[in-house]
Amino acid sequence: MINRRTGTTRRRFLKTLAAAGAAAPWVVPATVRGAGERPAPSNRIAMGCIGMGGRGSGDMRGFLGFKEVQVNAVCDVVAEKRYAAKRVVDQKYGDAGCEAVNDFRDITRRDDVDAILIGTPDHWHAIIGMDAMRHGKDVFSEKPETLVVREGRVLTETARRLGRVYAGGSQRVWGDCHWLHRWTRSGAVGDIKEIYVSCGGPSRLCYLPEEPVPAGLDWNLWLGPAPWAPFNRGRLNFRPWRAYSGGGMTDWGAHNFGGALFAANLHETGPVEVHPPDGKDYKYLTYIYAGGIRMYHAPGDVAQGRMKIVGTKRTIAWNQRDERPPDYYIPNYKGHGGIQGDFVHCVKTRERPFRDIEVAHRTVTVCHLGNIAYWVGRGFKWNPETEEVVGDPQIACWVDRPKRAPWRMCM
Repeated sequence: MINRRTGTTRRRFLKTLAAAGAAAPWVVPATVRGAGERPAPSNRIAMGCIGMGGRGSGDMRGFLGFKEVQVNAVCDVVAEKRYAAKRVVDQKYGDAGCEAVNDFRDITRRDDVDAILIGTPDHWHAIIGMDAMRHGKDVFSEKPETLVVREGRVLTETARRLGRVYAGGSQRVWGDCHWLHRWTRSGAVGDIKEIYVSCGGPSRLCYLPEEPVPAGLDWNLWLGPAPWAPFNRGRLNFRPWRAYSGGGMTDWGAHNFGGALFAANLHETGPVEVHPPDGKDYKYLTYIYAGGIRMYHAPGDVAQGRMKIVGTKRTIAWNQRDERPPDYYIPNYKGHGGIQGDFVHCVKTRERPFRDIEVAHRTVTVCHLGNIAYWVGRGFKWNPETEEVVGDPQIACWVDRPKRAPWRMCM
């Protein structure tokens, strides 16, 4: 925690105290010394939490449950949300030491923060993640980790270049689908031929009328890199709107496509063709992979729930999840405590997390490509190695998007 008047950090304070020795008339509480099960401050992961809406505050509460983590700052452009988060943290630690700020840069630039939680609307994820890495922070980002395809490659390359741990936040890829992975990875379904995935559809343009900006909301900073637009409370529910999100395709799609891709061992590559439904050759949005596997964005009744995988030996679907899978081990979360514990472990060991940014990026790219096919209304070829649209310059423009000044993505 930084003392704003002196610039002193906990780590620096403890070093000064140790140098003072017995002559110093200090009485240090056991919690500061790290007595009992809680590590000393110098051994804790100091975390800042950005975006304190429903998902972000839920993630923050999860991290508060780890003795190795010290949440020392929270951020939201809605005053009510940031102060509500501060109260939760202060109640947890029994003091008033958590700082609540409006601008995420007041957290990413702190020298006493080791890791960042990003729970903002989707259009902010990549820019905040990039800023955090450039200032020496590891990142746990809610899904979808990006708004457009190109952001994911920039994040991945930056994480590798700077040696940062960057984890995507889809807990359902393993937590909900581990039974499915055992069926497919063990070979019990045979060679996979078809995959059916159910989730919501693409986002759309927003034409909501202007309303007065409520007190306590920094609307300009909420918009950030998105095009300027008048305030309307309906925009705060950002998922339906293309300027801020990819809709259901990148929301539950990150979970369900992510689970299906990991089950089929396609989570580190991409399709070679994408086709929207046309009423003739393609009944559903169709992804074609180099090995011949076809994956469809299909209704829930066709996918028999969230997903269905058709193999040469048998079919396994979501509504069969109570059927006992083969006893087959698949490496997954490290450490303890699920996806958040996996991140905590990897921050300490510098290993790559289960939902490493490369894997998370590959998953959400599938969602983005599906959205592009829906929006444009025609199919295209995709090179999963170079991550480029092949032979169609008009569609190629959709893999990136300009950002409102002064916000930008840079290596």
